[in-house]
Formats: sequence, structure tokens, C-alpha cells
Amino acid sequence: MTENQHSTTNASPGRLAWRRFRRHRPAMVALVLLSLLCAAALLAPVISPYPFEQQDLDLGATAPSSQHWLGTDDLGRDMLSRLLHGGRISLAVGVCATLASLCIGVVYGAISGYAGGRTDNVMMRLVDILYALPFTVFVIILMVVFKRNLLLLFIAIGAVEWLTMARIVRGQVLALKEQTFIRAARALGYSHGRILMRHIIPNVIGPIIVYTTLTVPRVILLESFLSFLGLGVQPPMSSWGLL
Repeated sequence: MTENQHSTTNASPGRLAWRRFRRHRPAMVALVLLSLLCAAALLAPVISPYPFEQQDLDLGATAPSSQHWLGTDDLGRDMLSRLLHGGRISLAVGVCATLASLCIGVVYGAISGYAGGRTDNVMMRLVDILYALPFTVFVIILMVVFKRNLLLLFIAIGAVEWLTMARIVRGQVLALKEQTFIRAARALGYSHGRILMRHIIPNVIGPIIVYTTLTVPRVILLESFLSFLGLGVQPPMSSWGLL
């Protein structure tokens, strides 16, 4: 056996996945662009040419120029600065709301699939009922009734995006819980919580990661829609939807 074959055999699944990812050029290009976008948003206070709330009413709306690369809005605010600062809000909403939906969906789906029987049936019927509700209207009502703040925005969006995640996790758990290694864990007297956390959920990480990457852009679009309606980020703060 050659040295390369030996290292491949002994490599962990994570390392093997990273090696395959590095060989995929479009994926690496996308990773670099995404990293640059996130870095620009995080460093917005440092690299922004102007304060995002600074107004120049005499300047007004202007075309791109050497002083203002993306021009200015009707209030004379630099669009590049507002774009960079808006990225911080939009990305924060995407990440935080996705994490909230991830936690709810994984826990709910794992419990439903592992419990099985009547418990699983009741929990999934509840998911079906929630699917029928117009959640965009629900989020709008929350933002109107309660104070419009970022924390509520994170919670409201995260609370409506967990249903599909729960179904995905539940299906994976149903397939895994009858496997030999799970039966062996039960025979050894492991608790249900330990079986779920140590043996089942780690084997569901792949589908969870894939769906999480699809949830982030959808959450950002929902935040953009709410901000466009005036129910998301409030001026003088900025987000991509508000822009």
C-alpha cells in the first residue's frame, strides 16, 4: 500500500470531505467570494468611506463618482457605506434566524422520529397544520403588534423556518433507529438522550448541513421583504432589503 493510499484509508470522514471540496474549483471560488463578502460586512466600520448615517442634503442623489463609488441616495448618504453596513444586518439575520430554526427543527424532528407511534403521528400532524398557515402574515403581525427590534426579527423568522428541517431529521431518524448499532446501544442500557445525542444526530449531520445552507439565503430574502415593507430594520439603520 502506498503512502497516499494509507493516509486516505486512515483519514477521517471530515478530512476526506475537505479534500474533495478543495478539488472542486467552482466550490472553492464560491467559498472565496462568500468569505470576501462576509469579511467586507464584518469590517464595514473600518473600510466604509463614510458613516452610513451621514447625510448631505445639498449633495442629494448623485451618480457614481470617484468620491462616492456607488453614488448617493436622496438624502446624500453614501450608498457603498450603507451597502456594507446593511450586509452586517442581513447576514446576522440570516445566521441567527437559521440557527434558531436549526435548533427547533433538529430537536423536534429527532424526538418525533425516535419516539415513533402515536407521538410521532401527533407531532407530524401538528407540522402539517403549521404548514397550512400563512407564516409571512404571521411574522408581519408579530412585527406590528410588538416592538420592531432585531431580536424579535431573529426569533420571528427562525420560528417559521423549522418545519422542513424537522421533517428531514425525522425521516433520517426513522431510518437510523432500527440499525444494528442503535439496537446494540439499547441493549447496553444507554439512555434515550445519549442514543440521540451520541449515535443518531451525528449521523444526520450531512442532510442538516445541506438544508442549513439552503435556509440562510431564504431567511435573508424574507428579512429583505419585511424591510421593504417597513417592518424589518428601521432607519437610520440599513439592510439589503431596506436598500
